[in-house]
Amino acid sequence: MLRKDNSRSYREFNDEGDSGDKRSPEYFDDAAEDLDREELNGSISQEDDIRGSSPSMRFSKACLKNVFTVVLIFIYLLLTAVAIFLAYQTINEFLEKYRNPVMSVIYKEVESFSPPGIALYPGKAQLLSCRHHFHDYIPPLVDPGKPQEGDCVIKDVTYFGPFSNLTQKRALVVRGPSDVRKKELIFMQFSHNETEEDFSAITYMLFAKFSDLNDSVNESVFMKDCEKNYSMWTFSGGFRTWVKMSLVKTAGRSEEAVEFRQESAVVKFNDKRPEAEQTNQLFFVVFEWRDPYVQEIKLIVTANPWSSVAILCGVFMALFKAANFAKLSVQWIIRMRKRHLRNKEREMNPITDS
Repeated sequence: MLRKDNSRSYREFNDEGDSGDKRSPEYFDDAAEDLDREELNGSISQEDDIRGSSPSMRFSKACLKNVFTVVLIFIYLLLTAVAIFLAYQTINEFLEKYRNPVMSVIYKEVESFSPPGIALYPGKAQLLSCRHHFHDYIPPLVDPGKPQEGDCVIKDVTYFGPFSNLTQKRALVVRGPSDVRKKELIFMQFSHNETEEDFSAITYMLFAKFSDLNDSVNESVFMKDCEKNYSMWTFSGGFRTWVKMSLVKTAGRSEEAVEFRQESAVVKFNDKRPEAEQTNQLFFVVFEWRDPYVQEIKLIVTANPWSSVAILCGVFMALFKAANFAKLSVQWIIRMRKRHLRNKEREMNPITDS
């Protein structure tokens, strides 16, 4: 294209010269050479500008990409640290809840209770009477201090105490009330000579089922185990002690425990006997169920293993994805670095060849 334009301009100059401007041919050749030199110098300078500006632009883009990748890696490392903390916290909370179960209380209504065993330790006191009554009605006393007929089922058991084999104990085990709807109760009278002791009281113990005593192979061993596992209470002379029982069942991790809770009320006995008979102190005790509800206590582990496993799976998946992304990011940075060095080497080769 340059040669055609130069020839055309040369012809135009020749035409003009023919028309009247007479210049030498060497003048036109010099002008054409100057024009070719200027155009060539312009194209070379433009290529130099393009060549000089393009590496800096590529370097700035690569730098921005590297900075952005480093920021992403930092963010993922931060998220990985948070995920590890959450995994540790989840495992710690699960173990804490497993070691400390929550108590759940349920009140279960029943029509009647299994007759409990009432073990009394009268010592030197004498049982005068034991009778069943209903509807909280106890008839007036007739000849207090004298033996009377009774209708209770009583067993006399002798055994050695669980904490000292040298101490022999005698227990009167009475079959307790069962019909809670009719307010069945047991009323007992004891007599004891108060001149031998400063204080007088009778100890008693409650256990779950009277039938367990009948079904046991050795009644002495059974009573020994009951004294080891159940609590002991007392009632005093000169009063009527009204004991209202409630049953509590506690389901643990391995076995179920049964215990009694009680509310007691004490009323003073107005002794109307002759003074000669008042040397023997009288004891009165009433046993009755408080209400038709059995309190069931269960130990519940609130830690759900499946939810904990699901949380841990999500955390480990996040850790895996973060590690995979970090690996790919590092590989990408290495690849970009190699590409940058390779491009730089290519740019340096023409300079060394020249």
